Amino acid sequence: MVSSDLSIMTLLTEASLLVQLVMLLLLLISVLSWTVIFNKWKSLSRARRTTASFEDRFWSGGDLNRLYEQVSSNGESSGMERIFVAGFKEFVRLRKQADAEPMAVIEGAQRMMRVKLNREADAMEDNLQFLATVGSTSPYVGLFGTVWGIMNSFHALGNVQQATLAMVAPGIAEALIATAMGLFAAIPAVVAYNRFRTDTERLVSNYDNFVDEFTSILQRQVHGDKGGAH
Repeated sequence: MVSSDLSIMTLLTEASLLVQLVMLLLLLISVLSWTVIFNKWKSLSRARRTTASFEDRFWSGGDLNRLYEQVSSNGESSGMERIFVAGFKEFVRLRKQADAEPMAVIEGAQRMMRVKLNREADAMEDNLQFLATVGSTSPYVGLFGTVWGIMNSFHALGNVQQATLAMVAPGIAEALIATAMGLFAAIPAVVAYNRFRTDTERLVSNYDNFVDEFTSILQRQVHGDKGGAH
């Protein structure tokens, strides 16, 4: 009889209203967290692939104008490609001005690339704070449901003459489910946050190095040095 009372479905359906609300909240948070994790994993994986592919083309020694046309015509460009397009477009625009000084052209192109880099970094960091919040608060939300459930169980003992374990076991079990659900929501969020934070920092560092390297190439071009990599 006790084992039947302690079945998961029985504990969920017979839990107090507040504990049920806590469980529902944690379930919703967990679903949202996994949605963010899947979408972020997909977007960062795509960013790594497009970055590797673009770097291969960029350092292959091809013409920059042709590469610009190819990348700018691609409506699904991302990451490093967009940084390159923004910088080269500004470089060409400033270079066409008759009174443009070489350093002003370079600084303008570099500034535009930095702006685009910051936007790409912000986009990659989007929703990471949500995962951090889930990881840090979900266990406490579950603990709140646990404390409330145990408190109700022991409060009910005050109305009986003889207390037994069978009387408090269901209430304690339902309360502990809230803690388990809190951990179920928090652990994947923390793991994913740490992984995505590392991936994001690595990509941003890669983009930052590209801006410096591309700036050096543009400096050689604006000074008429044809002996560079492009």
